[in-house]
Amino acid sequence: MKIAQVAPLTEAVPPKLYGGTERVVAYLTDALVELGHEVTLFASGDSLTKAQLAPIWPQALRLDPSIRDHLAPIFMELETVARRAHEFDVIHAHLDYFGYPLLRRLNVPSVTTLHGRLDLPELQPLYGLYGDIPVVSISDSQRAPLPQANYVATVYHGLPQNMLQKGDGKGGYLAFLGRISPEKAPDAAIRIAAKAGMPLKIAAKVDKVDQDYFKTQIEPLLSQAHVEFIGEIGEHQKTEFLGNAAALVFPIAWREPFGLVMIEAMACGCPVIAFENGSVPEVLEDGITGFIVQNENEAADAVRRIPQLDRDRIRAEFDRRFTAHHMAQNYLALYVRLAKAKKNGTQI
Repeated sequence: MKIAQVAPLTEAVPPKLYGGTERVVAYLTDALVELGHEVTLFASGDSLTKAQLAPIWPQALRLDPSIRDHLAPIFMELETVARRAHEFDVIHAHLDYFGYPLLRRLNVPSVTTLHGRLDLPELQPLYGLYGDIPVVSISDSQRAPLPQANYVATVYHGLPQNMLQKGDGKGGYLAFLGRISPEKAPDAAIRIAAKAGMPLKIAAKVDKVDQDYFKTQIEPLLSQAHVEFIGEIGEHQKTEFLGNAAALVFPIAWREPFGLVMIEAMACGCPVIAFENGSVPEVLEDGITGFIVQNENEAADAVRRIPQLDRDRIRAEFDRRFTAHHMAQNYLALYVRLAKAKKNGTQI
């Protein structure tokens, strides 16, 4: 198939450091190429891909200090896709609702993956207007706040099979990985580690929007003897960080749409101790790939049960469910359905 992947421009594809959506787009795009398809990636010019790159802006917007109007490059991207739409069998957008006015008017099958939160009140009237646009959820749980959207599939994220390697977990510490923000609850991770009597290493990014939260709520906790703050890390550092960790602590405090860090841990054979929220019960198998808990005390108790889990089995579950090729094959099946429906003048 001839497939267009339309990525956000905030980060490169893949991102240089932290970034969820753009990383998934990178893994999906490369996997589709590896499976023999002709893929064009619309993204920032500093992106690296096995597909044909259609650069929209010279570099990721987050890394470009000259940018004043972040919407202008997005409009450029939409216009570029519109002018080239006839070249493709299917257009796969990752821009949330920004692409809807365009996609509705193109005579090409299209689908949009919803990567973010759907519980914002403004989305209710928006989907009253765009309830016909085909969308993909990244977990079944993600759909709950917005049941009226036209969901055509749930496709779980995947990682390249050999990107991360299984470790032995003998580092003797708990890990917190991702982003410092209230919904990720790093303060809970610090308390859980203290209750369990374990060191905690925090490898996390601090966004500008969360600077005050970090300064007032988290930074004062970092002086505790059991806490080590590493900061943001890149892909090449995750095998060591997660592979040596006894477990990943994931005390999520919101309806997490997917939680890429959970499958990163699984790829390293690292158990995940997570609060039962959002996608967690769909991604983790309690007692096999980690422990699903209700509160901090249960999380601390779960730390003591880590030796019950088999790191080889955890890695095997990653291989079975969450590789990039598995994700790509699921999307390909959807693309075929979309193309058939468009040809027949029907909806799926």
